[in-house]
Amino acid sequence: MKRRDVKQNEPSSDNSGVQRTSKSKKKEGTRSPQSQGWLKKGLLAFFVILVVVPFSVKMLPELIQHFVYTHRIRLPFFVDLSRPADFSLNHTINVYLTSEEGISLGVWHTVPESRWKEAQGKDLAWYQNTLSDGSPVFIYLHGNTGTRAAPHRVGVAKILSALGYHVLMPDYRGFGDSTGEPTESGLTTDALCVYNWVKERSGNSLVIIWGHSLGTGVATNTADKLLEQGVVFDGVILEGAFNTVRQNIPPFNPFAWRYWKFPGLGYLYRAPWEDYKFVFPTEENLKKMRSPILFLHSEDDHLVPIEVAQQTYKVAARAQNTERVKLVTFERSLGYLHNGLYRDPRLPEIIKRFVKSL
Repeated sequence: MKRRDVKQNEPSSDNSGVQRTSKSKKKEGTRSPQSQGWLKKGLLAFFVILVVVPFSVKMLPELIQHFVYTHRIRLPFFVDLSRPADFSLNHTINVYLTSEEGISLGVWHTVPESRWKEAQGKDLAWYQNTLSDGSPVFIYLHGNTGTRAAPHRVGVAKILSALGYHVLMPDYRGFGDSTGEPTESGLTTDALCVYNWVKERSGNSLVIIWGHSLGTGVATNTADKLLEQGVVFDGVILEGAFNTVRQNIPPFNPFAWRYWKFPGLGYLYRAPWEDYKFVFPTEENLKKMRSPILFLHSEDDHLVPIEVAQQTYKVAARAQNTERVKLVTFERSLGYLHNGLYRDPRLPEIIKRFVKSL
């Protein structure tokens, strides 16, 4: 006899009946996937309206500040700024100056190249004493990205040192290994701190300010503050100088390339310069300045058009005269853009002539 399968002998109607009853109960006790989806979307929209939008309105100005002063981008990466010799600046010492309470500035002091052998192993006191040796002293105020270790900044330090000049190169508050958060007034305070520190130690040596990009705004702000005290810079070099009056329409504002790269953001929020958080009134400062000024600008500068540089130069020249205010441009074909002027072989002679004219 063949053995029958027990499962085959079970009444099929019982199984189907039980299954139908189970399905009907499941439908009665749960919502459909479509209604669950709408519920989730509604809760998400509620969260965005009540939490995300107010948070964005509150925090966006501070986020924009970090885009304008991109001090968080510290290039090159993984470097020890306390070791300038790692950047072939082996006649340089790293110092920290107190700009104001709670603000420490990292600063490199490079002595003239002719003293590099003598400088080996010397301490801070020796470096400070060299500032009064009669050699001109340059204070270099850099732009709004990176640190004093950026290649084009190291390149400028090497050129000036080779010409026989001292170079003080600070990182503003919040940049590099300096503490604090950057603001326009704060950067001006930092520049004043470095200038006063140098003047106290440099005797009768010339002290010349070299500002690049954002540093040109810091330089003219500092010059304006010193004028209130009756002090005039011995000389000023403005490289890649921006002008908030001439560049007030995006994308020509020098900070706009950091802000407007987020599509559509400008339709939702006002640009930061509209709230006067970042002013840098370079043109107004130039009208009051009485220092000899040398403008350096590349014709292919992609951040500050050459036309803006020419207009800014004219403002400064009218305030003084064309003997005290000069503009040197570099051909578009050389491809220097905004940061590359230090590579031009003519630059050392241009700087030397300017210094001799002071």
